[in-house]
Amino acid sequence: MLLSACSSSQPDAPRPPRIGMPNPAAVYCEQQGGTLMPMQTPQGVRSDCKLPNGEVIDEWTLWRRDHPDTKK
Repeated sequence: MLLSACSSSQPDAPRPPRIGMPNPAAVYCEQQGGTLMPMQTPQGVRSDCKLPNGEVIDEWTLWRRDHPDTKK
């Protein structure tokens, strides 16, 4: 007798849907191979992007640098 129903792991379980839009600067950082690093400041939390070449730059500064024609 084999009881396979006792397994508790479900590797293919669906994820809950995301609410809202993703942060385009964060998405762009990750698309460039970067890693987001949350930074606590007196004004609150912001994220820096650590790029594969070692450069660390604010995620929105990176976005604006690489998208100069994007209107605010």
